Amino acid sequence: MKKWPIAIQVYTVDKEATADFEGTVRALKAMGYDGVELCDTYGGTAVQLRKICDEVGLAVVGAHVNLNEIEDDAILADYVAAGVKYIVIPHLKAPKTEEELVATIARIRAAGEKCKAAGAQLLYHNHDFEFQKINGKYILEHYYDEIPADLLQTELDVCWVNVGGEEPAPYVRKYAGRAPLLHLKDFTGVKSSNMYNLIGQAAVRDESAAKFDYRPVGYGKQDVPAIVAAAEDADVQWLIVEQDRCSMGRTALECAEMSVKYLKSFL
Repeated sequence: MKKWPIAIQVYTVDKEATADFEGTVRALKAMGYDGVELCDTYGGTAVQLRKICDEVGLAVVGAHVNLNEIEDDAILADYVAAGVKYIVIPHLKAPKTEEELVATIARIRAAGEKCKAAGAQLLYHNHDFEFQKINGKYILEHYYDEIPADLLQTELDVCWVNVGGEEPAPYVRKYAGRAPLLHLKDFTGVKSSNMYNLIGQAAVRDESAAKFDYRPVGYGKQDVPAIVAAAEDADVQWLIVEQDRCSMGRTALECAEMSVKYLKSFL
């Protein structure tokens, strides 16, 4: 098995990073992480955050940047100046009709062209709602089938692949050569209404035994070794831990440490 570099999506420890970005990334480095994926600039600039990460010894693997921000020349230029190679659309409202799908694809394609011209690569990070179908095909697959790989690559999130109804390992292999970054996210339970804190939908507490809940990697229902093996087959470059909400009575930093320790136990 290859020697895997492991990064973390900073949203996992967003509250801590908001309060003290430098202290938080130093803690992540001490845990054994090799890199971070940004989700915000925390009142500064991407260039400033990159300087901090360089001083700490963490690679800036990529950045989640909302599509409207990618379309803003100044914001995109900041990330490019920071040397961020992979610019990732974190989510988009799922189109409901063929007309909306065509418009969404056109907008993503334009963003991909903009990133390419600036020297960056656009990726898309899925949730489960892109596994709805239009004209008999998943919305997500429309994106990748209709936009060329030089304009759009994928950052598959294996939690949402699973919740969307597909087995993560074979789905990762489906995008071999087009998936430089992979989100490792573990969970328990089944699809429910308390999943989307990240994108502004209200959380609904569900205390049933089957409720959906995020877990540190290796502490949920995902077959993580099988997913990592698929990632090697697919030429994934970075494994990225993400946990949208802490759980198991642990803090976000404790959960982050549990994830990286689990991964390093067999990688």
